[in-house]
Amino acid sequence: MIPRYSRPEMTALWAPEARYRIWFEIEAHATDALAELGVVPKSAAEALWRWWATDPVIDVAAIDAIEAVTKHDVIAFLTWVAEQVGDEARFMHQGMTSSDVLDTTLSVQLARASDILIADLDALLVVLERRAREHKLTPTIGRSHGIHAEPVTFGLKLAEAYAEFRRNRERLVAARADIATCAISGAVGTFANIDPAVERHVAEKMGLTVEPVSTQVIPRDRHAMFFATLGVIAGSIERVAVEVRHLQRTEVLEAEEYFSPGQKGSSAMPHKRNPVLTENLTGLARMVRGYVTPALENVALWHERDISHSSVERYIGPDACVTLDFALARLTGVVDKLLVYPERMQKNLDRMGGLVHSQRVLLALTQAGVSREDAYRLVQRNAMKVWESDGALSLLNLLKADDEVTAALSHAEIEDKFDLGYHFKHVDTIFDRVFGG
Repeated sequence: MIPRYSRPEMTALWAPEARYRIWFEIEAHATDALAELGVVPKSAAEALWRWWATDPVIDVAAIDAIEAVTKHDVIAFLTWVAEQVGDEARFMHQGMTSSDVLDTTLSVQLARASDILIADLDALLVVLERRAREHKLTPTIGRSHGIHAEPVTFGLKLAEAYAEFRRNRERLVAARADIATCAISGAVGTFANIDPAVERHVAEKMGLTVEPVSTQVIPRDRHAMFFATLGVIAGSIERVAVEVRHLQRTEVLEAEEYFSPGQKGSSAMPHKRNPVLTENLTGLARMVRGYVTPALENVALWHERDISHSSVERYIGPDACVTLDFALARLTGVVDKLLVYPERMQKNLDRMGGLVHSQRVLLALTQAGVSREDAYRLVQRNAMKVWESDGALSLLNLLKADDEVTAALSHAEIEDKFDLGYHFKHVDTIFDRVFGG
């Protein structure tokens, strides 16, 4: 995690002290369940919770010092807790294995991280809807292959982003449910030394569901799906970021990132206003997507367990969640303050001499009895003159002067095909689909 790209709430979730607190809760809840089953004295669980009620400071440095000797993090933690609690602590971890604690903790962390990310998505959706409605009928040029195609509205661009991120929210909710499982099944997952009732109790207390069948670890296909979902969300972030970056190009300049008073764009060129936030988002998205492949490769573990996944998850768990949290918040800010220039959009629409209306003329000619091949030829030969003039010529005027075209269409019929508003007649329908009215 890099502080520059981190936010406090998500970062705190992955701090060592937070992790150890989850470890303790899992161990204490398990001891409660074991006491109810008569496996350990009730006084053992009471002693744990009595110490916990003092809101103790978790001495991370002391635990690290013990681990330097034991070379085992869970044993180091249990040893430190025993030093604080006393003799009754010997009943902790009865019948459990380290993975029971580590995997269940990771599930808790990923579930809680999901809640933060879902809230991030909700904030982004609010801003996207507001800006989409604001520019519902703001005309702009649609582009395919980077080339002028036909008119759209800027609101439709934002509505598309809204629909995409709403799908992402649904994916993340599903991924959260998939990852939020608890495994307290002991060595190799057979419950030989611990009753399944302990697992059920811990799952309930930690807000998880019971893993139907674990080996010595929770199956890593769950984690693969979770990080793949984060990767998809990152891809959506980059798609919007790239759109903004393109629209901010000097030659386009239909929209741009907010440029605050006192902000500087270049150390050398005082005139520069660069799309640094969306360029940053492109880079952050690459990082989040980069964690997907290691998560997929973690699925294949040896037999009932190995720890090849462990080092990977110590990286990608915090880094992917922290980075995506930051990126979603940054994108929300970009959209919220995005500077939009309708006049420039109209200027760009008009730049190519009406070429954006070529399809309507093509269709009108076919409906007037001209074959599609001939209609295409007639429109294209005039369109290419406009293209080669860099928009200096007018497609409308050229068509009205073309005898083959006017043999099928009157001047009024041709002019009718250059109505910009025609392209927006179904915008309300699309908005109703996306926003429900």
